[in-house]
Amino acid sequence: MILQCADKKLNTAVAQNLHTTNATVGKRRSRFVGQRMEGLYDEPRPGAPRKISDEKIEEVVTKTLESTPKGRTHWSTRSMAKHLGLSHSTIGRVWRAFGLQPHRSESFRLSQDPQLVEKVRDIVGLYMNPPDNAVVLCVDEKSQIQALERAQPVLPMSLGQPERYTHDYVRHGTTDLFAALDVATGEVLGKCYQKHRAKEFKNFLVEIDAAVPSEFDVHVVLDNLATHKTPAIKSWLSKRPRFHLHFTPTHASWMNMVERFFGLLTEHALRRGSHSSVSQLRTAIRDYLDAHNDDPKPFEWTKSADQILESIARFAQRTLTAHAK
Repeated sequence: MILQCADKKLNTAVAQNLHTTNATVGKRRSRFVGQRMEGLYDEPRPGAPRKISDEKIEEVVTKTLESTPKGRTHWSTRSMAKHLGLSHSTIGRVWRAFGLQPHRSESFRLSQDPQLVEKVRDIVGLYMNPPDNAVVLCVDEKSQIQALERAQPVLPMSLGQPERYTHDYVRHGTTDLFAALDVATGEVLGKCYQKHRAKEFKNFLVEIDAAVPSEFDVHVVLDNLATHKTPAIKSWLSKRPRFHLHFTPTHASWMNMVERFFGLLTEHALRRGSHSSVSQLRTAIRDYLDAHNDDPKPFEWTKSADQILESIARFAQRTLTAHAK
């Protein structure tokens, strides 16, 4: 912070670069001017002295990271407190301070695609430096969307009471949504089909071909589903040289930005919906697409290919290290 101020930058610019506030930058700058290096240290804080020693805190962190209680998969604040003779609130404070969350777990799958590096660089390059005179589309299918009708009518939100609906429902069939997200504009071309075979995918490519002006090349980002690589699809593409397919690495659908749109669709229109027929479900999907395209906003890809590959490498190394012990 001080070094950037020494370069004659304004407080506003320094705060923006370091993701802090103007007041913080001004405070540190004035302290340095008045007290030099001594002014950069935190002053003693008021209150009672800390009762938990550094050794005890280290023991809490070490136990949390390197052990589990007997017969359980993870520690809770109370089981750890009982084990170490501390209060559960103390354990909670230590965990929050070090970002430890034993109660949480997440699934992952590292891609084993032999062309991982090439595909990451190819797709990120399309997002961050799209080619001239071309449209970049992220295409995928959201398959088996269920038309679920709640067993009882949804109780609408009221003052002090959230919307409520029953956990049980009646199934009325499914539909498959094919969608193409324009990376530059955020607009989405979508169409529902009864199935998601190569026949339907080819039909959707025809829709894209008709929607994109003929003077533009079409770069399509999509996954490795078998229906995207059938002889019929290859034959159709061979007659339309302006189409260029870019496949994401296996088990890396997160690189396809239309997946983020599918998440919004689920959150805003599907999860809390109640649909008594597939026709009603498709109408709800079309209404959401229309509303989205009335005011589209593109998603912004922020990480470079090098940053992604470095992150994958670090994660892979951590996995190897954890299992080598």
